[in-house]
This record gives sequence, structure tokens and C-alpha cells, in this order.
Amino acid sequence: MLMTTVTRSRSLALVAVADVALVAAACFVPAVSHLAAWPLYMLNPMLALLLAGLLVGRRAGWQTGNGLMLALLMPLVSSLLVGMPVVAKLPCMVAELAVVAAGFALLSRRMPVLPAVLLAVVAGKGVYYGLKALLLPGAVLVGTDWAVQAFAVLLWGGLFAVCYRWVR
Repeated sequence: MLMTTVTRSRSLALVAVADVALVAAACFVPAVSHLAAWPLYMLNPMLALLLAGLLVGRRAGWQTGNGLMLALLMPLVSSLLVGMPVVAKLPCMVAELAVVAAGFALLSRRMPVLPAVLLAVVAGKGVYYGLKALLLPGAVLVGTDWAVQAFAVLLWGGLFAVCYRWVR
């Protein structure tokens, strides 16, 4: 019993270290995007970081809680430290990522990983755009081409599904 408790504590400590790295990465994405002079945000890097957090949390048996925590912390800390996302879009992004984390937790119990993650991401996108339409009525609703968004969803969802089989 003691060994199980020690092992779980170590796993949670590793998750915490990984989460700090993921939150830091979320803060660096806007800087890298500016330095590269390419709109990196179009590939939805916060989604990629959230999915990485779900993998890290799975290893420790804390997948959903870790995902929900990251869904809040990554955009919030990034917004506070580097101004991206802008404060007006912050609730939209937090809600999107939270729906992805919770949606995947629910769907992955009922279907294979790839369709579960893809459906969770699509649901998250729906929530994002719905909230954006409600909270920012004058703003451009869709700023990134649908084909680019579909590519990013398939890329991150596919990588996540492949990696999910390896992480236990």
C-alpha cells in the first residue's frame, strides 16, 4: 500500500512539472509566432498543449482533472503575462478547452479514442464560436480558414490518438 501511495505521489509530481511546462509553452506561443512572422495560432497550439496535458494526466490517473485545470490555467496565465488571448476572448477559449477535456472524458468511455477526441474538439469549437458570437457581437466570428482549422483538428486529434495507446 505504501508503495502505491509513493508511486502515485511521484506521478502527480511529474504531472505538476509537466503542467508548469505546458503553461509556460502556452505563454511562449505568441512570442514564437511573432518571431517567426507566421500566425502560429492558426494551428490551435492551445489545443495541442491541452491534449498533451490529457496524456500526461492519464499516466497519473488524473486525466480529466488535469485537462480541466489546464483548460483554465493556460489561457488565463498566457492572457495575464503576454496579452494573448485578449481578455474579451478569454472566456471563449477557457470554455472551448474545458469542453474538449470534459467531452473527451465522457466520449472516450463509449467509443474509440480518435472519434472521441475529434467529436470533443468539434464540440469545443462550437462552444467557442457560440460564446464569441454572444460576447463579441461586432467581432469577426471566424478568423481562421475552415480548411486550416480542419487540418489542425485532424493533426492534433490523430497525434493524440496515436500517443494515447502508448501512455498508460
